[in-house]
Amino acid sequence: MKITLLGTGTSQGVPIIGSDHPVCKSEDPRDKRLRVSVLLEWDDKSYVVDCGPDFRQQMLANDVSKIDGILFTHEHNDHVIGLDDVRPFYFRQGNISVYAHQRVMKELKKRFEYIFAIEDKYPGAPTLDEHQITESPFHLGKKKVIPINVYHGKLQVFGFRVEDMAYVTDAKYIADEELAKLKGVKVLILNALRKEEHNTHLNLEQAIAVARKVGAEQTYFTHISHHMGFHAEVEKELPDNIHLGHDNLKIEL
Repeated sequence: MKITLLGTGTSQGVPIIGSDHPVCKSEDPRDKRLRVSVLLEWDDKSYVVDCGPDFRQQMLANDVSKIDGILFTHEHNDHVIGLDDVRPFYFRQGNISVYAHQRVMKELKKRFEYIFAIEDKYPGAPTLDEHQITESPFHLGKKKVIPINVYHGKLQVFGFRVEDMAYVTDAKYIADEELAKLKGVKVLILNALRKEEHNTHLNLEQAIAVARKVGAEQTYFTHISHHMGFHAEVEKELPDNIHLGHDNLKIEL
């Protein structure tokens, strides 16, 4: 499996529009973060987790010419609002599969009513094949996917384990029984917003603690704010097997 971190930033991205924060002014490309998303590829399959406002840019930057589906973690705009940009894939491939909790699917239909229209559908709109997911495992081709229930404040969010990798974003609380589902992964991708406490996201200290409980061979943090600090400096502070992710980082499994 090849894992590409398409975006590792927060809902505003980094740099933030109009910000004079030193990290927002950094010339290190690792400090420039698009909205959070990941591409998973194996054999002839390609799946994206989340489809935010930078989706088009991310697809172009990584020369992605085909996707087999999109898995949604939750309904916040920085994770879903790029859905219309699947059109080029639809025009070439046909219907695109989307996988989401029933609640998330309902929200997608509100925001993209024209995509899901049954009658008098606009001919330029993509057609999506809906797959509602629950806590039960499901398959993408031959690979088993285990949903991981986490909480983003009071909002339920899905993380996903696909064989030896797991992707968990926008989490503040992960129950022990859900952590148990992550045991044995070789690669863990986990949100770590900043060093200071936050009410709906793990901070750096909490994310390190979760990473140690899971015990993955390598952990990469994502959904990172400019308040985390400069990538080069924070990376030096982390344990050897824990890293700050950055946009376009590629991980092989």
